[in-house]
Amino acid sequence: MLIGFLGFGEAARAFQETLVVQDPNLRFMAWDIKLQDPTTAQDMKTAMETRGVTIAEPAGFSEADWIVSAVTADQSFLALRGIQDHIVQGQVVIDINSVSPGRKRESASLVEAREAAYLDMAVMAPVHPRGHRTPVLIAGSIVEKVIPVLERLEFDFRNMGDEPGQATAIKMVRSVFVKGLEAITVEALLAARASGCFEEISTSLAKSFSGLGWPEFAAYEFERTMQHGKRRAAEMRESAATVRALGLNGDLVDQIAETQDLMGGIDLSDLNRDSVEELVDRALAARLKS
Repeated sequence: MLIGFLGFGEAARAFQETLVVQDPNLRFMAWDIKLQDPTTAQDMKTAMETRGVTIAEPAGFSEADWIVSAVTADQSFLALRGIQDHIVQGQVVIDINSVSPGRKRESASLVEAREAAYLDMAVMAPVHPRGHRTPVLIAGSIVEKVIPVLERLEFDFRNMGDEPGQATAIKMVRSVFVKGLEAITVEALLAARASGCFEEISTSLAKSFSGLGWPEFAAYEFERTMQHGKRRAAEMRESAATVRALGLNGDLVDQIAETQDLMGGIDLSDLNRDSVEELVDRALAARLKS
């Protein structure tokens, strides 16, 4: 069985590393847009070659049994459209991207027009350390045919229905709370530090919300936004589209995306990631400078 990864970032690598242990007979190929950028191409090639993954051109995806789309949220449809002429009858396209139900339905239409099958898969927890055994939700007309293979490979999945979008809708709505809580924590503590009342605010929040586990909780929220904010921002824009399509307040979710975007990529080097004070100071300096 040949699995082709469209995009070979953190999620694809985590899945591949555990799948090859689960079934050494699996074969892998991958293509990533970073192969086209001279500044990132060599690192991407090395990541593929050291894992025994064949570096593919888009045309090579016609040979894959499964195509796993694992790109950034803003590129999910564009990436599939880039290989659409090489999607063939009988293939299964598994879309693990964090995008809106509407985007997944659009992607499903593209795939099914090529007489291939489409599976909406929502990854519901960090991909490390479990890799492909990370809990996922699945949805799509192909579900019943794919389940035996997912079970054999020991995926941890729940079937949410026959329509693409039913799995990702759960993730998109849940993310409003999870990433929103990160954004609220970040903005409140940055304002507290900037206004000179950080200790008072921290003590008050720790007392009022003791179940969250302060200050470790706050440090974790800062670390996650600083390390993954850019990717989370793209996901939250898809969550905003999801909420807006329901006739609800997508503008609120857009602001969560804005905070994630502003925090993403702030330098974490030489910091104690368990120290909320260090993280807040570094983030505040970066935010005020920008």
